[in-house]
Amino acid sequence: MSNAFAVVGSSGQRGVVGGGRVSEARFSCLWLKMAACRRVQLLLLLMSLCLLSVRSLKPLPGFGNVHPPAAAMHQQFRAARPNPGNNAAAAAAAASSGAQSRRSTGWKLAEEQACRDDVTRLCPKHTWTNNLSVLECLQDKKEDTEIAADCNHLLWNYKLNLTTDPKFESVALEVCTSTMLELKECADEERGKGYLMSCLVDHRANITERQCHQYITKMTSIIFSDYRLICGFMDKCREDINTLQCGSIAVGEKDLHSQGEVIACLERAVVREAEQQDKARQIKDACKKSIMRVAELSADDFHLDRYLYFSCRDDRERFCENTQVGEGRVYKCLFNHKFEEAMSEKCRNALTTRQKLIAQDYKVSYSLAKACKADLRKYRCNPDTSMPRAREARLSYLLLCLESAVHRGRTVTGDCQGEMLDYRHMLMEDFSLSPEIVLVTRGDKGTVDNLCQTALQTLVQSADPGADYRIDRALNEACESVIQTACKHIRSGDPMILSCLMEHLYTEKMVQDCEHRLLELQYFISRDWKLDPILYRKCQNDASRLCYTPGWNESSELMPPGAVFSCLYRHAYRTEEQGRRLTRDCKVEVQRILHQRALDVKLDPELQKRCLTDLGKWCSEKTDTGQELECLQDHLEELVSSCRDVVGNLTELESEDIQIEALLIRACEPVIQSHCHDVADNQIDTGNLLECLVQNKHQREMNDKCAVGVTHFQLVQMKDFRFSYKFKMACKEDVLKLCPNIKKKADVVICLSTTVRNDTLQDVKDQRVSLKCRKQLRVEELEMSEDIRLEPELHDACKKDINKLCSSVAYGNAQIIECLKENKKQLSQVCHQKIFKLQETEMMDPELDYQLMRVCKQMIKRFCTESDAKNMLQCLKLNKNSELMDPKCKQMITKRQITQNTDYRLNPVLRKACKADIPKFCQSVLNKASDANELEGQVISCLKLKYADQRLSGDCEDQIRVILQESALDYRLDPQLQVHCRNEITRLCAEEAAAQEQTGQVEECLKNNLLKIKQEECKTEVLNMLKESKADIFVDPVLHTACALDLKHHCAAINPGRGRQMSCLMEALQDKQVRLQPECKRRLQDRIDMWSYAAQVAPAEGFSDLAAQVMTSPSKNYILLMTALAVSILFLVGLLCGRITKRVTRELKDR
Repeated sequence: MSNAFAVVGSSGQRGVVGGGRVSEARFSCLWLKMAACRRVQLLLLLMSLCLLSVRSLKPLPGFGNVHPPAAAMHQQFRAARPNPGNNAAAAAAAASSGAQSRRSTGWKLAEEQACRDDVTRLCPKHTWTNNLSVLECLQDKKEDTEIAADCNHLLWNYKLNLTTDPKFESVALEVCTSTMLELKECADEERGKGYLMSCLVDHRANITERQCHQYITKMTSIIFSDYRLICGFMDKCREDINTLQCGSIAVGEKDLHSQGEVIACLERAVVREAEQQDKARQIKDACKKSIMRVAELSADDFHLDRYLYFSCRDDRERFCENTQVGEGRVYKCLFNHKFEEAMSEKCRNALTTRQKLIAQDYKVSYSLAKACKADLRKYRCNPDTSMPRAREARLSYLLLCLESAVHRGRTVTGDCQGEMLDYRHMLMEDFSLSPEIVLVTRGDKGTVDNLCQTALQTLVQSADPGADYRIDRALNEACESVIQTACKHIRSGDPMILSCLMEHLYTEKMVQDCEHRLLELQYFISRDWKLDPILYRKCQNDASRLCYTPGWNESSELMPPGAVFSCLYRHAYRTEEQGRRLTRDCKVEVQRILHQRALDVKLDPELQKRCLTDLGKWCSEKTDTGQELECLQDHLEELVSSCRDVVGNLTELESEDIQIEALLIRACEPVIQSHCHDVADNQIDTGNLLECLVQNKHQREMNDKCAVGVTHFQLVQMKDFRFSYKFKMACKEDVLKLCPNIKKKADVVICLSTTVRNDTLQDVKDQRVSLKCRKQLRVEELEMSEDIRLEPELHDACKKDINKLCSSVAYGNAQIIECLKENKKQLSQVCHQKIFKLQETEMMDPELDYQLMRVCKQMIKRFCTESDAKNMLQCLKLNKNSELMDPKCKQMITKRQITQNTDYRLNPVLRKACKADIPKFCQSVLNKASDANELEGQVISCLKLKYADQRLSGDCEDQIRVILQESALDYRLDPQLQVHCRNEITRLCAEEAAAQEQTGQVEECLKNNLLKIKQEECKTEVLNMLKESKADIFVDPVLHTACALDLKHHCAAINPGRGRQMSCLMEALQDKQVRLQPECKRRLQDRIDMWSYAAQVAPAEGFSDLAAQVMTSPSKNYILLMTALAVSILFLVGLLCGRITKRVTRELKDR
């Protein structure tokens, strides 16, 4: 070892002395020699990788005192002792005078006069005997501490001599003997050019000799104390140093042991250039590489980054006191505390510069380069000679490459993943570490252009917070409480945490700050399907098979990231017949993403891109949750074509899987659990859940929010039949064949239903509309009947009337339609026509009468389970007076009967039965009729009169009899009576009209007060009632009730109708042997008086009317007998008169 140290001493002698003083030419020679050390940089890199703190190492025996021979050096340094007239150069010249008399004794820096005072003042006493410890102590001095210029110069020359002599290799050969035997490639290296040391450092991890390890480590700290000692750096960066004014290269002009500021200055210039800051100077590529190399070489020990060391010395003691030096641990500790308030601004800036260099070249991070070395090689993430260094060395490229392996399910070592996590966290924590972001955000802070968004997208892809939410510190802190409550069942760091948070977005468990942070992150994840690790893992094979995607971290102009997900969801909802479907696992994930995207329009990149203008134009005030998409759907027709297509496609998709509407599903959770849980649990939803929600929209579990959401979707569906998935699938072929070029759902339904009705009326054997379409068409018609807004033509025609007459009535449950029906006489002409047409349709198909079916739902189950849907109202009418009939249903049936009696066209059964009678007897009424206005019961009144005359056909007579019986019990069922006798009823029969249950009291009141009636039209109507009651006792409910027992006893064998039972009672009344019930007898006598009066007041209008009155009179037989007798007498008189006349004529002739 002594020989080795002697070599070092002689090399040191050669640099310190020679020719009396060190000339400028000598220094130039030394620098040229340093520039020739092509591989010393690699040497220093691996030195730095294993650097140990000098304080923690025991020096090699004698090695710490590398020295020239003691006596000669002692004389030299005494001659070089500083005095007021000497400068550093003079001291060096004096030191050279005793070169020949030196000998190998223990020379110590602490004993030299130039440095003795500084060593005593600044360095602990136990370090004085070790030259390298003294050197470290003095070069690590605090900023506010000065050392003598002579000592500065002495120390610098001492270090220079240690690092520039070729004989330095001989020391390595002697110290690393065993290592040289093991590393044959190093033993074969050429001597004198630094290659041997480079090789040893390359194999540093394999060196087991303690002294050899310490030897290399010690030399690293010496070299990094001054940039001029780094081999090759001076030649490559001299011009840039001067141009950038980063410092002086002349000895004595600057603190020689603060030259780390020069490198720091150059590093900041590299950062400015990367960020393309204004007035940033271009640094030569050779110098730039050297700067990055220096940063890389100092990655092991933060002592080696002199500027950062001095800037953060106090912060290191404050935050990282117990952090062991080496392997970049102090750097990482300081990075973690970078944004704490106690961190000094100067240290924070120095750390930021260091991080920016790491972002440009991952090798500047010792721990990351070491931990991921094997994985980088394994997954071919190593430098590619065909690629520019600036790209392949970037931290983002490394992270993307390794993340690609992780996402593909490959194994990446735990240490490497830990380092990746740290640096992904670092990138997310400080946006300034991404030069692209700094570059594009330098301008207007209020806007985010495409370049900025691309830069942010790249950052998020590099940091990959989707794989671990903890990388985004802001999100982690904001959402901690939500995670602890809503997502506590999921392991910390699991990617499903983000999905869990999204599921609770806009719920009670979500806090506002977490909501904002979550949407910020999801904004970028939604724009690249690969940023969702679960989706990528489950769908990468499907994407490759169906969408021809590039690699994970590659881009393609033909297939940008956003297009991949669009491709996936198009295949997710394909039928088996369409083929090329997604796998089950992938489809589940695609549905999950779609559900999340529906929460906010910003999470759908395609929608936001295409609809940005329309959102500003139509939806600027719609800022609440979910309102933006609803707004776009409401204005679908007004949107630009590209936006309309996107919104249409999304709406069409929602119709198939309404669970995509996550906010709606949350609102409807109670009704789903109670009524739709079977269809909601299905993995594949084909519109069944939405149909179930519509059908149960008025259940008690249905809340307002859910009802509004379901109704909104129904309204949107009316804009295009494709938005109703089940309808589209069932009727697509029928629409193309029968209703081409029709798009709106309401128009398609009308077109198809008209076709079905026409085919039914014409008894077509093979209907043109398919069976499956007819079934679904029925569902759509029933749904549309529930809300007037679902029938756009009707709604548009009646908007003004709704505002005027039904403004306080809520939509839904067909309440608006019912309100319009009740106020029909006050409607505008257009609305009145539409309502009449609607009623005509409902009477033909009562199942479309939503209010009737809703109110009478239970009664239909009780009485009409076997009835056809089209005969439902007829069935209810037959059971109307049953004791089991629900009062509300009975009231609704009465309303429909009143409606039917206003116009024969609203009574399809009567219309069919009296098809021939109506034009035969009531043509004069038909001539006055219009297609869309009621006849106010005129046709039915006409048929009633003919019924009394017994001139109707059998089927028509049966239907009129039913109407007469019903209207006899309830005056409201006789429109003509209501029209003409409204005032008289109010004046004479107000009490009877106010009765809740109508049993014919009003009609009886009018009959009893016939003589008091002033209005002729009303009197005529009452007389007509009397006339009709003569034809059938059932038409007179009061008389029928009073004589019910007598009918049973005396007229049971007589069939009802055509006045037969009434005639029976009249004969019984005249028969003194028959005793009728007193009430029946009294009522019969009253009717006879009324009929007599009616005959006087309303004589027969003609012979046919007279004959009809006689034939329908209870005294028909008597009248006919008297008439026959009168005719017989008249005949006899005529016969006798004729004989006399004939005889007279003959006598006249004889004359």
